[in-house]
Order: sequence, then structure tokens, then C-alpha cells
Amino acid sequence: MPVYVSPFEAPVIPDIGITELVFRGVETRKDAPVLIEGPTGRIITGMEFIDRVRRLAGGLAARGIGPGHVVALMAPNIPEFVIVFHAVALCGATLTTINPTYTAREVRLQLIDARAELLIAFAPFIPTAREAAEGTAAKTFVSIGPAEGVAELADLFGPPMMAQVPVDFARDVLVLPYSSGTTGLPKGVMLSHRNLVANALQTRPHITVDPGDAILAVLPFFHIYGMSVLMNHFLSSGGVVVTLPRFELEPALRLIERHRTPWLIVVPPIILALAKHPMVENFDLSGVRSVISGAAPLGAELQQACTARLGATVVQGYGLTETSPVSHVVPLDRVTPGAAGFCVGGTEMRLVDPQTGAEVPDGREGEIHLRGPQVMLGYLNNPEATAAVLLPGGWFRTGDLGYVDGDGHLHIVDRVKELIKVKGFQVAPAELEALLIAHPEVADVAVIGAPDEDSGERPVAFVVRAQGATIESAALVAYLQPLVAHYKQLSEVRFVEAIPKSPSGKILRRMLKGTL
Repeated sequence: MPVYVSPFEAPVIPDIGITELVFRGVETRKDAPVLIEGPTGRIITGMEFIDRVRRLAGGLAARGIGPGHVVALMAPNIPEFVIVFHAVALCGATLTTINPTYTAREVRLQLIDARAELLIAFAPFIPTAREAAEGTAAKTFVSIGPAEGVAELADLFGPPMMAQVPVDFARDVLVLPYSSGTTGLPKGVMLSHRNLVANALQTRPHITVDPGDAILAVLPFFHIYGMSVLMNHFLSSGGVVVTLPRFELEPALRLIERHRTPWLIVVPPIILALAKHPMVENFDLSGVRSVISGAAPLGAELQQACTARLGATVVQGYGLTETSPVSHVVPLDRVTPGAAGFCVGGTEMRLVDPQTGAEVPDGREGEIHLRGPQVMLGYLNNPEATAAVLLPGGWFRTGDLGYVDGDGHLHIVDRVKELIKVKGFQVAPAELEALLIAHPEVADVAVIGAPDEDSGERPVAFVVRAQGATIESAALVAYLQPLVAHYKQLSEVRFVEAIPKSPSGKILRRMLKGTL
């Protein structure tokens, strides 16, 4: 079976933790900004950052938090997110990052699965955190910012921890972001220090950072893309991270102009706004040299439109939560519209028939399998799902279909998996289906992703009413609203006589997509 080997040199991966790698970059800017809170302009220097990480790590350790313990963090992109992340890493514990737009139900499921015992939340989210933590092991709350009856983050600070608590950098779990993987409900993706260190070094030759280069962190840190590429890569390379709690076009453009950010690391819906929104003309974006899109496929036409609008080089990459995330990049001097590029250094790829596992000839579509030091350890508490994707020989089955063109670029064609991508976020149809089928007036249901210019895809439910039921679309949309995050909300409900299924009972989603 052909194996596609990276054309780039494999990095030498040191036996260190991700925080030491970040400290090496931050120490070059001891008296200069390394974190800037975008909306307020609040600055944290390199020395202040290192001191706060060490003191928070020391305080956590003094409270018994260390190897074998799990801390949950529920916060938007603010400087304190970065401090908490690295304090937990330094004290040897595991961090599970929670989407702050989750409902209490969704947060509770993650707390239970991760077995988190301490929950650190941004003050406005404390009410949700309290409700979510009922009946879980998370008995202790800490607030980022003042919240009634809850200790604040500064109260956790203790004597500084001057060295990494010993852990197995290759085998111990550092971070547990949640992903739906190739199918089904969200699963904890077990990533080690070595996974994150490797991916930061694999990314470094392709997203080059000059000392003091600023990056606008609009992609959420709780998601692996923002966590690894924006947060850890830029800090470890001597850059400055400007945080924005949520993406809004005008504030983002203002910060890009103010800080003259040479790189934009974004997702396709933001590319669309940069290419077409008239507001862009009101700002000086001449500092932007390069734009990288990820988390969902970027069409060639939109890529070219953004290039023409900004006068910057626009490329896309490819990766998954399970690969920490970057597996493919397009070199800036070899731009091919629509391509996802080549494997990063130290990574290999093969393409196989997803049904038979047989070799796929060059130029033909196949399921993408990857192998490299950035591949996850597995899914938490889910050996069956782990065995389904981590194959003999160290190969990871991505669930994505692609082909390699004559120049060696990977092109992503489709997903074997059933996930819906909404603005780069994963939505598992199975989760929405399980909630909808519980409604007494629903007999059967299937959820698929419909193409959407603004968000990439949008969830659409096909529903079979129960006998005698008269429920309408608006009622089902309203029923789901308090149960799931905003990006999982249904955009449309269509009532049908039956859900098309295979003889084995599998929903034939392609048939439903053909009706859109």
C-alpha cells in the first residue's frame, strides 16, 4: 500500500512538557507583552505570565491537585485561560476544556466522563457550572472574576512551582478536549505533552513567527485548533497572543488593524466575511501577509476571493482533534486552491477503501489514515471507539475521504463520518437524534448537515411524527433550544413519512442529503 511521506524534515522532539516549551518562547519577552486582552487592552508580560503560572501551579499542588487529578476549565478566550492551562500542565494534572456555550446538561456529561473534581469557570458561567456539577465529582468551584459565594482564581495562588512535576510526557494525559471522533456522541480525546510539543514543532516551519508578532486569537482555546495553533504555537515561538472572547467582525477588524497582525488563523466562515463583507473596506489590513483556514474545508473560489480582497496569501490546512491537530499544511510558496497540502514533518499518510481496507491507486479517493507523533493516545473510557480508529502499525483512521493530486497535494473530498461542521465546530447527529426521539410526538428522526454559505453547514432534522401527533417545526426547534449549545440548534425541521435506512438499520443520510 503506498505511504505518502512528508517532504518536510521531522522535528527532533525534546522530552519536555508543553509548558517548558512555551516558557522558552515567553522568556524572550520577559518585560514585553505576551498576552493582550483585546477588548480592554490589558497586558500581561512574559515575566508576569511565568510568575502567575508558577504560583497557580503551586497553589493547585498545595490543594492536592497533581498527576491523576482532572481539572475542568470553562472560559472564553481571555488571558486567564492560558494561565490556568499551563498551571495545570506544570503541576502534572489533566485539564479538560469545556465549551462555555454548553448547557448545564452538556457540561454535566463532560464532567462525569472526565471525572473532573475541580471546575474553574469564567464568572458569568458560574450559574451553569453550579447546575452542571450536581451529582458529579466536581465539588469545588473557582471563578475567574468575582462571583457570589465562590473563591476567585487569585485565591488559589500559592508558593511558586519552579519545575515541572514529573510525568510521563509520552503516555500521561495532559489535556482532554472533547470531540465526536468519527461518529457518535462527544468523546474525551486523550492528548499527551508529547503530542502537543510535537505538533507545535511540526507547525513551526510553516507558521513562522518573528519576535513580537501578534496573532488575534478568535478561535476558541477550548478547541484544539485555538489551543495548539494560536495559544501554544505562538507563545512558544516568541509571539504575542491578543485574545477575543467571541468573534464579532468589527472588533476583530479593529484589533487586526491596531496590532498589524501578520497572520490570520481562522475558519471558512471568517474567510467568507473577509472576502465579501463591505465593512472590511473600512479597516487597514495591510499588515496581514498570510491567512490559514482550518477546521472545515475551504472552497477554491472562496480562497481566491479572499486572496484578491486582502492581497495576502490564503491557504488551508488539515487536521483533527485526534492529531493535536495539524497533520497537513500548504507551503506558502506552493499554493494550490482547494488543496489541504502535504503531511507535516514526521507524519505519514495512506489512502484506503473505507469498506474493504484495500489499497487505493494514486489519484483515486480513499479514506485518510495518518501516523505520527501528534496522534492521540485514544478516547477516554471508550476502548471500543479507540480500537475502531487506532489501527495496527500506529495508523489513525480519520473518517475523511481524500485524494492526492499530481503535485502531491491532499484534497479533502467528503467525510465518511457523519459529523456536521458548523463554523468549524463538530455537531454529532446522534446527540440531536437521541434528544429528539425522546419527544413523545416523534416516532423517528435523522439529522444531517445542509450546506450553508455563512456557517459551512447547518443541522436539519427529518422527523416522522408519532401516530396522531400534530407537532410543528417551531415546537421541535424550541424543544431543543435549552438542551444544546447554540451551534447545535436546528435550522430546519422537515416532516417525512419514513427515514430511509439500510437493511442493518443504518440511516441512509446520503439519500436525505439528496432532498435538500
